[in-house]
Amino acid sequence: MLTSLKAWLSAWAAMSLKELTIMTRYPVEFVASFGQVFLIILIMTLAGLMFAPAGVAESRVNLGAGLVMYGFVLFIFLSDTLWTIGYNIRREQKQGTLEQLYLSPAAKSASLVSRVTVTLVWTGLLSLASFWLVSQIAGALPLHNVPLGLLILAFSLAGTFGLGFAFAALTLRVRETAQTLANLFQFSFIVVCAPFFPFSALPASVRGLSRLIPLSYSVDALRSTLLGYPAGFPELAPLEVELVIVTIFGLLMPGLGFWLYRREEDRARRSGSLSEY
Repeated sequence: MLTSLKAWLSAWAAMSLKELTIMTRYPVEFVASFGQVFLIILIMTLAGLMFAPAGVAESRVNLGAGLVMYGFVLFIFLSDTLWTIGYNIRREQKQGTLEQLYLSPAAKSASLVSRVTVTLVWTGLLSLASFWLVSQIAGALPLHNVPLGLLILAFSLAGTFGLGFAFAALTLRVRETAQTLANLFQFSFIVVCAPFFPFSALPASVRGLSRLIPLSYSVDALRSTLLGYPAGFPELAPLEVELVIVTIFGLLMPGLGFWLYRREEDRARRSGSLSEY
């Protein structure tokens, strides 16, 4: 048991280092990703000021900027999860390294978990940098109920990584079409889960759709908690209900996503499609 654990940890560390090394080998893309995030958060922060209640935009603590910032954290984690965990499976398939991985004795689960590690490190740094930028633009952001906010974020990220595992399974099935689907999922999240604006800005029919998606409750619960529950927040359900939904999402989705991935991986190995371009 101890030997197996040490072997798994060794494989996870090596794969995490490999992913981080690949990122640093493309310095222009490395720097451009920071610039892209800063540009997005700048535009969205200025747009978010339109939703701030009267008088708040002039105060040091800017409710509109906080609303955008806390929704942006979940958006960027979801976005990077789709590409780093999900679509990277396709990248390795195109490079011809995916089949070699499955011919090696290394733990296959370590490959997926290493991508989670990279996402936590890299996207976490981008989130902190974005928080600093927004603070420079709008002043100190509302930051209440931090322990509960971190708990909500942890369950939300666990569920998001589970979605990444499920998307990796889909990538093995649809291959190049996954790139289009990743863009579609990102756009749908922006519209339906309202990370950059209140749910009250959505038409009633779209709000009904929002209530069917667990990530909507993650967005609503996280920003409502960190903003200190201003009037009208949370918007989708009472906080107690949202906490239950977010917790179930965070506990069940990683296992479900990993099961879907292993199922699709087994199908691909049996059919010999792991090495197909």
